[in-house]
Amino acid sequence: MQVDDWQLHTVSGGHFKVDGGTMFSVVPKPLWSRKATADELNRIDQATNCLLIRMGDKNLLIDTGYGSKMSDKQRRFIYAEAGNPLERSLAEQGVSREEIDTVVLTHLHFDHAGGVTRRNENGELKLEFPNAEHVIQQGEWNVANADWPELRGVYTSENYELLADSAQLRLIEGDVEIAPGVRCVVTGGHTEFHQAIVIEHGDEAFYHLADICPTSWNLPTAWCTGFDLNQLETRRSKRRLLQEISERDAWLLFDHDPELAAVKIVADDRGEFVVSDRLTTL
Repeated sequence: MQVDDWQLHTVSGGHFKVDGGTMFSVVPKPLWSRKATADELNRIDQATNCLLIRMGDKNLLIDTGYGSKMSDKQRRFIYAEAGNPLERSLAEQGVSREEIDTVVLTHLHFDHAGGVTRRNENGELKLEFPNAEHVIQQGEWNVANADWPELRGVYTSENYELLADSAQLRLIEGDVEIAPGVRCVVTGGHTEFHQAIVIEHGDEAFYHLADICPTSWNLPTAWCTGFDLNQLETRRSKRRLLQEISERDAWLLFDHDPELAAVKIVADDRGEFVVSDRLTTL
């Protein structure tokens, strides 16, 4: 999508499958299955819709998908794409990994931060975007590196450990404008320091809510995922942000929706939000 002198593009960090129940938590399957179709193993399709913002001679990327480091067994388990889907998707936009100037990570789960690093032909861990500054909430960084037993398996250090003590790591605290027209907004809920990204340029505004509202199926404010650490906080943040998006006639971007990249929404007579316009890609 062209917005004045900027270009915004959804770029795929890879498709995969996940158990349907985990995406809807306490919502019964007879309800969520009206929206998402599960296979014989109860899995539903998921995307990793990263966002590339081309701002003149600068390239900013929001999230990195699951990356290229998974073993064949790990890929088979979630039906992940082979190779490096994000690199392929960026190449389709004429952008190399060396040309990314800024990477903004909404949080550090594998399907958002897995593409921060790669392994070279010798098996050595390297940064996927060697010239990029990586922007992460300080609190998210602290939790990911705390090695708490309760979160074992939630964070994978090989995805981000090369950033430690690096000039390519920028830790921020709270709501921060990281570039003109691009600001981070802490939502909590999914992780304690999960952040959404708000992009404002010209007459358009875009809200990348990441896992606060990962798909169009999760638009009902009570429909949280089973991965959320604090579902009450997710519901409150989601309602507040969806109301703001509706009132501003802004675009809502989905990071995991396999069919829709962005929608516009309006409030209905029940105080919920429904799609009024949609885009399959930006």
